[in-house]
Amino acid sequence: MKEPVELSKQQRKSKETKERIFQAANVFYKKAATKNFHKKYLRGSRRFQRKLYHHFKTKDDLLSYYIEDQPSIDPDRLELPKNKEDAKETIIHVYLNYVKYCKELAWNLWRDITLRTIRPLNPTIRTERPYPIVTVQHYLERALEANAIQLNLKIEEITTDIRMIVIGNVFEWAMRNGDADFEGNMRRSLSHYLDSIFVV
Repeated sequence: MKEPVELSKQQRKSKETKERIFQAANVFYKKAATKNFHKKYLRGSRRFQRKLYHHFKTKDDLLSYYIEDQPSIDPDRLELPKNKEDAKETIIHVYLNYVKYCKELAWNLWRDITLRTIRPLNPTIRTERPYPIVTVQHYLERALEANAIQLNLKIEEITTDIRMIVIGNVFEWAMRNGDADFEGNMRRSLSHYLDSIFVV
């Protein structure tokens, strides 16, 4: 396991500033989603926008920061499943945790995220950070090694399918301006899919 890198004073300050902008940008998006977001607010936000683009060179950089900040679940801390139902519920739990994070942010911010091609959403990129799909992949690999489950598809195919299901649910919620049963839709669609991947 890698030792955490000590940040310099300047790096810490930059990180703290980015975090404040990150939070302010979410407020900005939430205000933009309301009828009260008028020209006066937009005019007053120009100073904020200049500061934002000093730290985030493009809008994609800002949106990527939101993706990077999402909550993670260490796959090694997930208990091995006793059966396929147990495995299914654990995977759904990972994504309901993700849904909770999405809902804490503005739906129109997620609309921008899903409508843009952003580096962290690229399926060919895998990092050591436990994004939900990485958590699920490692969890399934551990469960297979322990002979706790059997799958009728390759793990790469399963993670691709799950990623598409999740992105579709986020997109649907964002395109409906946040007016959708996000948790219910995520649980239902993942549940139906997961029922089909386990060997009985």
